Amino acid sequence: MCNTFPLLAVTNRHLAKHPYPEQINRICQTHPKALILREKDLDAETYHALAAQVLNICQRYDVPCILHTFWREAVALGGTSIHLPLPLLRELSEKGILSSPEFASFTVLGTSVHSVAEAREAELLGATYLTAGHIYVTDCKKGLAPRGLIFLQKVCKSVSVPVYGIGGIKFDPVQWQELQMAGAAGGCIMSGMMEL
Repeated sequence: MCNTFPLLAVTNRHLAKHPYPEQINRICQTHPKALILREKDLDAETYHALAAQVLNICQRYDVPCILHTFWREAVALGGTSIHLPLPLLRELSEKGILSSPEFASFTVLGTSVHSVAEAREAELLGATYLTAGHIYVTDCKKGLAPRGLIFLQKVCKSVSVPVYGIGGIKFDPVQWQELQMAGAAGGCIMSGMMEL
């Protein structure tokens, strides 16, 4: 399902159609480019336990797992990929943590951006990929107008790292073609992945 266009699966356990481990299995069976374990509303200890479980499932299917926000837990679990909200990325940069030996295990560093200025800043801070959105109308941002494909195109042209569109993206080849034409490296799907 995901082989024709690079898709990042983004988790949200509140939307899971099946028990969580089963849902992660179902997602991994589609072989997305990576899975972002986004459950950032959890406390660190609970996230650590969940991440250990999800990393095992992803490993079985050879799907890269990108942990989210909880970078210390990611280090403890031997993770090499982390997605940080931009304010946290800034904070860790200011504190010198990004260049510390503790942070050196991360080879993949992602963040979410909502403007060209943020995209440029994120790249300067060392992000290796960006998610930019929201691109299409989505229930996750009810009542908030999407930034659209022209916004995505501007972000993609402003940086040299891969940019993935996020927000309202479905299993829809027409959308995928639009994202590609805007210069995106791929797209992120949350709701659709959690409903498989």
